[in-house]
Amino acid sequence: MTIRLPDASGRLRTYEPRTEPLAAPTGPPFTSRTVFSAAHVVADPYADVSPDSAAAVDWDATLAFRRHLWSHGLGVAEAMDTAQRGMGLDWAGAAELIRRSAAEAEAVGGLIACGVGTDQLTGPATPDEVRAAYEEQLAVVEEAGARAVLMASRALAAAAKGPEDYLEIYGHLLRQAAEPVILHWLGQMFDPALEGYWGSADLDAATETFLEVIAAHPDKVDGVKISLLDARREIDLRRRLPQGVRCYTGDDFHYPELIAGDDQDFSHALLGIFDPLGPLAARAVRVLDTGDVKGFRELLDPTVELSRHLFQAPTRFYKTGVVLLAWLAGHQSHFTMVGGLQSARSLPHLARAYELADSLGLFPDPKLAEERMKSLLSVYGVDR
Repeated sequence: MTIRLPDASGRLRTYEPRTEPLAAPTGPPFTSRTVFSAAHVVADPYADVSPDSAAAVDWDATLAFRRHLWSHGLGVAEAMDTAQRGMGLDWAGAAELIRRSAAEAEAVGGLIACGVGTDQLTGPATPDEVRAAYEEQLAVVEEAGARAVLMASRALAAAAKGPEDYLEIYGHLLRQAAEPVILHWLGQMFDPALEGYWGSADLDAATETFLEVIAAHPDKVDGVKISLLDARREIDLRRRLPQGVRCYTGDDFHYPELIAGDDQDFSHALLGIFDPLGPLAARAVRVLDTGDVKGFRELLDPTVELSRHLFQAPTRFYKTGVVLLAWLAGHQSHFTMVGGLQSARSLPHLARAYELADSLGLFPDPKLAEERMKSLLSVYGVDR
């Protein structure tokens, strides 16, 4: 069987899908790295909503996908930007997601960390209002029994006058946190509203403020998630972290080399690309657990082309490709997203995502993926 796919120029070409998936069995818990997958949410396709409506979530399918990730040994990073925080999922929906996922994690023994932000603020805010919004969300996560990820705040980026506002607000939050948290530095390529985070558009100066926050409260920082798509900067930063503070790579362009590490140190992982790569990523980490860095790289390096494709500029729309692949893999029954974000990428982009994922063997049922891709193509007028 073959399928006709549009290329970047709009011309149709023939592609022959593979017939067998890559073997990715479950296995024992990881021993050498802590690994989280930032997970997407599944929309309710039958809800009568508009892009301006509150998100309608299919809770059964959303939680089933989290059980899939846990079954392979991955932790779930919940209510992060992969779950469309600020791009279709509002704080009320995120709070419900946190409560439901945390309860599910407790029931199955799954590792979970949940995003804490300020997205209940809908207009200009003062630093005091930003701090109060963070506190409200931190309380929800802690009451749910989950580890907190202090996410970058659009409201703080707009309200802060300089580094001192970041030092004051983050210091306040860390002092009151019940358990060590993960600090998240999300670059402007993921969210343009975060330009100048940590008080400066100069990344060297911003790094110094970030490290100052950590150095003042090392006992309250489990780790830092770095999402700057700059491997050298991440390596330099992780070497300056206090002992016991983990570096979780959020670099969806360079993750194999960063997780593998070098003769000095390595990164753990909290990655959006591990949503579609879950079983394969888990298999690779178990190989790394044996000390086989070469085998780890042989499994994970070929996935980088797919990741770079999904996360290409404008990077914030990577979620569309992630959800497409979840549908093609059979994890949900439709290709619909909260906020209507399924329309955010072109057909040639989606076709290439399918081709790359299929070539990696990511689809448990390649025939199902092929048929679903053909059905999508037909909506766009591609004759079978």
